[in-house]
Amino acid sequence: MKKTLLALAVLAAAGSAQAGIELYNQDGVSVNLKGDIEITYQNSTTSSSMSQQIEDADFGFDVRYAVNDQVSLGAMWEFDGSESNNSVDTKNGDNYIAVYTKDFGSVRLGRTCTAIDDIGIGNDYQFGIDSFFSSDTFECQDEAVRYDYDNGMFYATLGYVQNKLGEDATTPGNGGTDILANQGSEGDYVDGYVGARFAGFDVKVAVADYDNDAEAAADSVSSSLFGLEAAFGGIENLNLSAGYYAADRAHGDDNLDNKTWALAADYTMGKMVFGTGYSASDYDSADAESTRWFVNAGYTVAPSTTVYVEFAGVDRSGNDWDDLIAAEYAKAMTNDKLVAIGAKASF
Repeated sequence: MKKTLLALAVLAAAGSAQAGIELYNQDGVSVNLKGDIEITYQNSTTSSSMSQQIEDADFGFDVRYAVNDQVSLGAMWEFDGSESNNSVDTKNGDNYIAVYTKDFGSVRLGRTCTAIDDIGIGNDYQFGIDSFFSSDTFECQDEAVRYDYDNGMFYATLGYVQNKLGEDATTPGNGGTDILANQGSEGDYVDGYVGARFAGFDVKVAVADYDNDAEAAADSVSSSLFGLEAAFGGIENLNLSAGYYAADRAHGDDNLDNKTWALAADYTMGKMVFGTGYSASDYDSADAESTRWFVNAGYTVAPSTTVYVEFAGVDRSGNDWDDLIAAEYAKAMTNDKLVAIGAKASF
């Protein structure tokens, strides 16, 4: 369901043809099968040991019914075979109904990701820019509404998520042990972006706001984001991009305000794609800084099938970095030299 924040993503026009393998198309009814799988051998910031990881193992059915030449109704059933790395259970991914129009965009209702899921620059595979928003926000959950519009030159996305469940709906009475409980009964989340494409440029402005309205101050979470991204593809086979993100964040008494800027580039040479990127983040209250770089190479062995290798490095400084880690991450970051070898395929 949730895609990486660190891939440059621009939605296709709402009325465009569906991707995937077409299983059925007759009398205005179409059924497409979609899926992706990705396996890596890599380490991480919390472990220098290399291990095999199942990153993605998803498939789903995209069904659409043409009402007329302008409007189609649709539904998506997606099954997430790797909600977390190496997960042994298949869970629900995107599950939503939708209205698609030829000229006025589309609306999704149900379980889906909202606008912030499309934010980020670069063609990294595993080790992109540092996360600039929040690990405890709510952009990929139930009770979501997402609107998309794209006319080729101008595009926009608006998302909203509320939560009236109050606890983990799959285990009634458990007191709420997952992110749904953190949301509270009245918390909500809203995000969106607008963008334009012209003269080889693609420029996007994004905003997001989250507040869980928790009764206990220690459980309260608030986060707001402003982001600006620009990409240039006017040179054959070369893509350049830059991004700036300012987040005002708080978790209980912990102030996690941060600012991040990033640069990225990739170059295509036949079936090879080479990419690189650099980002720098600073955390105001912790007087801490973090920088990250990556370089990678991917080879297209078949349509929509890529093998790749990626190297990355992380550097952190600041007297209060350990306190920031304790507040922001469940595990301490102990490794700053990152390597990933992987293969991925989609349809």
